[in-house]
Amino acid sequence: MDKNSILGIVAIGAILIGFSFYNSKQNEKYAQEKHRADSVARASMVAEKDFAPVTTEIKITTAPQPKSELDKASVGTEEFYTLENDVVEVTLTNRGGRVYAVRLKNYLSSDSLPLALFDGTKNDFSFTFFTNNSQNFETGKLFFTPQLPEKKYVQSDEQVLQFPMRLQLANGQYVDYLYSLAKGSYMLDFKMIIKGLDNATNLDLLWSMDVKRQEKAFKNENNYSTLAYQYPNEASIEDLGVSEGSKEANVTTKLSWLAFKQQFFSSILVANGEKFTGAHLAYMTYQPDNMNRMLKRYVAKVQMPYEAQQDQAIDLSFYFGPNKYRVLKAYDHNFEKLVPLGGWIIGWVNKYLIIPIFDFLGTKIASYGIIILILTIIIKILLFPLTFKSYLSSAKMRVLKPDIDKIKQKYPKKEDAMKVQQETMALYKKTGVSPMGGCLPILIQFPILIAMFRFFPASIELRQQPFLWAGDLSAYDSILNLPFTIPFYGDHVSLFTLLMAAALFVSSRMSMAQTPDTGMPGMKFMTLYMMPAMMLFWFNDYSAGLSYYYFLSNLITIIQNFVTRRMVNEEKIHAKLKENSKKPVKKSRFQAMLEDAARKQQRQVQVQKKKK
Repeated sequence: MDKNSILGIVAIGAILIGFSFYNSKQNEKYAQEKHRADSVARASMVAEKDFAPVTTEIKITTAPQPKSELDKASVGTEEFYTLENDVVEVTLTNRGGRVYAVRLKNYLSSDSLPLALFDGTKNDFSFTFFTNNSQNFETGKLFFTPQLPEKKYVQSDEQVLQFPMRLQLANGQYVDYLYSLAKGSYMLDFKMIIKGLDNATNLDLLWSMDVKRQEKAFKNENNYSTLAYQYPNEASIEDLGVSEGSKEANVTTKLSWLAFKQQFFSSILVANGEKFTGAHLAYMTYQPDNMNRMLKRYVAKVQMPYEAQQDQAIDLSFYFGPNKYRVLKAYDHNFEKLVPLGGWIIGWVNKYLIIPIFDFLGTKIASYGIIILILTIIIKILLFPLTFKSYLSSAKMRVLKPDIDKIKQKYPKKEDAMKVQQETMALYKKTGVSPMGGCLPILIQFPILIAMFRFFPASIELRQQPFLWAGDLSAYDSILNLPFTIPFYGDHVSLFTLLMAAALFVSSRMSMAQTPDTGMPGMKFMTLYMMPAMMLFWFNDYSAGLSYYYFLSNLITIIQNFVTRRMVNEEKIHAKLKENSKKPVKKSRFQAMLEDAARKQQRQVQVQKKKK
């Protein structure tokens, strides 16, 4: 064999060995990727196109108990049982022992049908038991045996309704579910008692739900719908944010509760004892024009606290009810944080000013349109001292404008701008006028303005409340449906929004007429024309109650401007300022700094002129 043949054989061998090594690495990588993909698929939601309900096929080979017992539990006829108090009707099914449907008795959907939070097979609530020998089983596909004979239980007194169900296993092993419903409560207590499963090592919970559209406007309802949750010992809550697509998150710390939230209603799962140890949370949003009027699909795969022992009890609760601040707060779980009232100052204004007044008026007056009118008047009266102070400041600036113009004529050159500023500030100081006097009162009013923006769209009290031409103050008030869609505006015309924009234009025009010219024509165009136009587009899909409030607020501002103009005598103000200017004025440190800076700038200008 010659030298070339030997080299060829060696090269071929090296290639084969290298290919084998590379192939083994690729197989290992493929196996890892497949394992990861399978894990993600199990934890994630359904495909975005078909929105099929989340299901997990149960494959039982050798169960922790005799096979025949699980076979018996996996076959049966689905039957339904009802627990009903004065505010909620809960339907249970023996298949999985879960809550099958929930109907709120005091509310209707946007099409005037009984309001069902969810129903049918488009929801799931199932525990998966993992054993030390990988013989796992899932409760959601097994049939429970009710321990009471009747199909419907209606509460007629103060006694708490209870309904037990049992999943019978072998050799004294079983899983009990106990549901409890008290009078006047939206909270359904749920206790799971595990008996004899000493070989179970881990416990997972899958809770999923397709929530229906309950409101008129898909976009507005979706803007307030998300999956929220709270960490133990935290005052605030977290959420996945709002989106017209999908969102998901892995939570690796303990959770006190999690909520499938809509604009005005929520389904909340609470850990009363040991907290949830972690969760994979996700939602997908349906298309606005879907035929079944679905809004979102929520999925939560939760890791439960569990110890390998024969007997264990897990204490949970469901809240199925409205996002009403007083109702949520009464349960003492920080549920009220689900109502987006704003944080810090904005939240304080809503919680300690707006909501108390609104609730008080709601007990005395039937029409929420009248309530909003009275609330607006009360707020305007409370803010009038600030509004009046702002007007006085503007009046002082107006009467000083001729003197300021003289200063500008005295120093027409650009390099004398510092001198103009210096003498202007000296004039303000002598006359006792603060250039910020008109801005601060307006800034102080901003928290209330923003608080109302947060309050009205989140106020369930306005839901389906008619006023004038608006059939529902929590939704937009359409007086004309367009045969086409205008980008950023919509396919309808909201009259309250039109009135609000017109009132804002008039109010802004009056304010600018009373304010000295700032020399910024762009600002005038923005305030006078762009702002009303932007509000017209922005608020067209918003709550009619919010647009109605802003319309009333601007209308009252216009009236206040007329009244204040007649109350304030600008000639007397000018005379008073002239009298103030004759008094000796002690220079402030800031004014001394300005004067010193002006002198330095003047010296630099003189030096530059000499050099030239």
